[in-house]
Amino acid sequence: MATFRELLAQARTQVREVDTSTVELTLSGEGTVLLDVREPDEFAQGAIPGAVHIPRGQLESQVENRLPDHDAPVVIYCAGGVRSVFAARTLAEMGYADVVSMAGGFDRWKDEGRAWTTPRTLAPEQRNRYHRHLLLPEVGEEGQQKLLDAKVLLLGAGGLGSPAALYLAAAGVGTLGIIDMDVVDASNLQRQILHNTDRIGTSKVESARATIELLNPDVEVVAYEARLGADNIMEILSGWDIVVDGADNFPSRYILNDASVKLGIPVVHGSIFRFEGQVTVFDPRNGPTYRDYIPVPPPAELAPSCAEAGVLGVLPGIVGSIQALEAIKLILGLGDSLSGRILAFDALEMSFREFRIKPDPDNEVTWENRELIEIVELEDLCMPRLSRPVG
Repeated sequence: MATFRELLAQARTQVREVDTSTVELTLSGEGTVLLDVREPDEFAQGAIPGAVHIPRGQLESQVENRLPDHDAPVVIYCAGGVRSVFAARTLAEMGYADVVSMAGGFDRWKDEGRAWTTPRTLAPEQRNRYHRHLLLPEVGEEGQQKLLDAKVLLLGAGGLGSPAALYLAAAGVGTLGIIDMDVVDASNLQRQILHNTDRIGTSKVESARATIELLNPDVEVVAYEARLGADNIMEILSGWDIVVDGADNFPSRYILNDASVKLGIPVVHGSIFRFEGQVTVFDPRNGPTYRDYIPVPPPAELAPSCAEAGVLGVLPGIVGSIQALEAIKLILGLGDSLSGRILAFDALEMSFREFRIKPDPDNEVTWENRELIEIVELEDLCMPRLSRPVG
């Protein structure tokens, strides 16, 4: 039976070790992956900038998801250069073609005065709360930090805003803004799941705040008990990363479009009617916007509200959840967003259809024209207003 020293000596015959100066020179180029295999408490006390952290005990189960390129050069380090040798041998056995261990580990690196930093890490209770996110290599701790840093503004705490707010809060989006000037009514409770019977008559934004704070204390709620208008929209929207649009009227949608284009803020748009819903992303910097989709609003008789036409209570739960998903994808930079695409859902058929949206060449309310856009109350059929040079 081999001793630890014998196992280590054997591993060192199978692994190439490099000194800290060689590693520092290697990292000045591109393509090399730096892998830290220390325990979480060690990593939290200091690490080499840019290192991917996978504790040695989780290496075999996580490394292929975190480091999918088996041909990329990998430099592994631990505290003193022992665990990294065993880890390097393991990666070689798993088919990684170019793996080395850093002799002396992080302790030597730090003692020599080379660059290191104290990583931002999740608290133990956060690691427990977001554990299923941390298991996803596409999210992980870095992605969860992005969610905690994100600021998402919800237009409305009603049918669409309710599921969107709940799922964004549960996911750990750190700051949620909510705009709504209504109070909770008994007729809301068929679909607006942020609220309950005890809160009938109270403001929706305060009801939403109470629900979200009970769900996730990590989330800060910024409440705007106000009507969104030309006099306040630029001030309210400024500083937010994404807007989730749950508006139920055309004037709000057009004024939101014009302000979001001027500020360059993506809008995750949702709408519902009876048994049907739609979701898309209007990203003014990279794709079509609401005015490309609907240049002018339809006549009022062709666009009844849910209060007039009704809506199946579960429908906004589906559409609002998709809006939350699209917002999270934008925050994390994951997958393909719905920018340039309308996802239409029919609850009776249980079917999804997709339609393409292209920029309208006649639309002047664009990111390129942002300095000319005037934010005005839209009383003249929501026609755009641009300031133009005189002369």
